[in-house]
Amino acid sequence: MLRKIYFKKLLISIAALFALFLIYLIPTDNTNKLSNVNEELIYIDSTINKNQIYLLDSYNMVSLTSIMVNSDTIEDRALELIETLVNDGANEDRLPNGFKSTIPSDTKILSLKLNDKIIKIDFSKEILNIDASLEEKMIESIVYTLTSIDGIDGVIISVEGNILNKLPKSNITLPSTLDRNFGINKQYDISSSKNITNVTTYFINKNNNGYYYVPVTKYLNDDREKIKIVIEQLESSPIYNTNLMSFLNSNVKLISVEQSEDILNLNFNEYILDNFDTKEILEEVIYTICLSINDNYNVKEVTFNVNNEEIYKSVLKSIE
Repeated sequence: MLRKIYFKKLLISIAALFALFLIYLIPTDNTNKLSNVNEELIYIDSTINKNQIYLLDSYNMVSLTSIMVNSDTIEDRALELIETLVNDGANEDRLPNGFKSTIPSDTKILSLKLNDKIIKIDFSKEILNIDASLEEKMIESIVYTLTSIDGIDGVIISVEGNILNKLPKSNITLPSTLDRNFGINKQYDISSSKNITNVTTYFINKNNNGYYYVPVTKYLNDDREKIKIVIEQLESSPIYNTNLMSFLNSNVKLISVEQSEDILNLNFNEYILDNFDTKEILEEVIYTICLSINDNYNVKEVTFNVNNEEIYKSVLKSIE
């Protein structure tokens, strides 16, 4: 009899617990209010913690990639990126697979100061312990990395207090203040010393992790609008570097170009589209064109039009 009473009480207890469990699962007014709060939270884009950095790829081309950064101020971000460019440095583990740093190991950053959008950086003498074939690429890497930070337009490089005006091994002369006019992965196709134009075009290369972008500054005798030269180069296979690619259809025609204040309006024929029905343009095509424009024009936005119909607008500073 006692055993039956015991089991009866046990069953009642289990039933009560089960009922409480069901009540817990049923949403109440309070849980609805909590749900509404969560829906109003602002999504924070993780790309704000990324920054462009220019590293050597397996072909010794200075290439665009990105890394996570922890700094917020311009100077701190610049220091963090430069430290990542030092071989065997503290940030070596941040390098993407397949890429190498450009500054010799043991190089120290003696000072770094930003003034009126020009950043002055003083290195120890170890920065000169580099092969002659990589001297200029190292400078390109430093300049393009630092000028990828909003708020930095130029770079002054010093070695133990003295401005670096000449690379000691390759004898390449440097301007006192360096910016992207210095060029990167330089190629020359000139027949005259007059009317020389330099145009930087971003191509695509591939490694195990996917695609990345490689800028090439070409020097040539051509007085056309720079974007027309960019499109022409992207349309054809770059014979000087067979590993570089472009996804731009060879039938693409740039019908017209119009610059209005900070906006560059490009009008193409329909072959710029990857899909005629959905009117979509390949992301890789947009990026190669926009990255190229960013290095050749002082504009903030690029508008892609097809037969005078706006298809896509890109804010250059948002490209990673």
